Amino acid sequence: MVDSIYRTRSLGVAAEGLPDQYADGKAAKVWQLYIGDTRSRTDEYRTWLLRLLHQHNCQRVLDVACGTGVDSIMLVEEGFTVTSVDASDKMLKYALKQRWERRKEDAFDKWVIEEANWLTLEEDTSKLGHKFDAVICLGNSFAHLPDFKGDQSDHKLALKNIASMVKPGGILVIDHRNYDYILASGCAPQGKNIYYKSELIKDISTSVLWVNNKPHMVTLDYTLQVPYEDQDGTAELSKFRLSYYPHCLDSFTELLKNAFEGKCEHNVYGDFQTYKPGQEQIPCYFVHVVKRMG
Repeated sequence: MVDSIYRTRSLGVAAEGLPDQYADGKAAKVWQLYIGDTRSRTDEYRTWLLRLLHQHNCQRVLDVACGTGVDSIMLVEEGFTVTSVDASDKMLKYALKQRWERRKEDAFDKWVIEEANWLTLEEDTSKLGHKFDAVICLGNSFAHLPDFKGDQSDHKLALKNIASMVKPGGILVIDHRNYDYILASGCAPQGKNIYYKSELIKDISTSVLWVNNKPHMVTLDYTLQVPYEDQDGTAELSKFRLSYYPHCLDSFTELLKNAFEGKCEHNVYGDFQTYKPGQEQIPCYFVHVVKRMG
């Protein structure tokens, strides 16, 4: 039973040989409707990210989990030089379509989009030949990478490769859901989505898979009311399932510091606000900002 559940809940991630949940195109299409375009990004998120990049004098940005390209497009429009990679070609086709449609704009003509694998990221991006002022991995994307071996070796390798893309003085911006709360309570923290202003969500249910007394996977089942109409004129409900590895705050912080071999400054934010352990407001997301030193 566990095996059958695991197969249906596997998600397309940046790792060779792993199944791509977006492969049939349906989930990618529904996900694109859910997150919307750059106008659907919350003002809080946009303001926070742009301020952070400007504070660190970032110009060249690598988006290592660009998906449909919504964040990359926002950054291109704001004047950043952007390189975008993802493992799912079904997701990338939306980014490629946008680049093609806006190719007459110089910034979009120079926008680099590649298919890449986190576990071989240096090799996949070697032709770029340079490091970046900022690397971003947002939207709970890194949690898509499962721990098949049970020792987090793939997580460690992926983070090491991602960190290697950050030049000295540059920053990595990476996030994950508040899995500490999810594991303790069995449900996600209640609150607005800090990234999307989507009005399509009808329900999100949460389940946790434990293996050998350790949390191994969190599954979110989304029910969305999509803007289609079936034959009887009613709105269509679409359901899809996404699975994540439950990274907890302290352990993920340790993984990040190890990826930079301790040569870094680390700050954590809860829903884009400075996070203080034990604070009354429970964050939905933790966002880590890691600056490479030396």
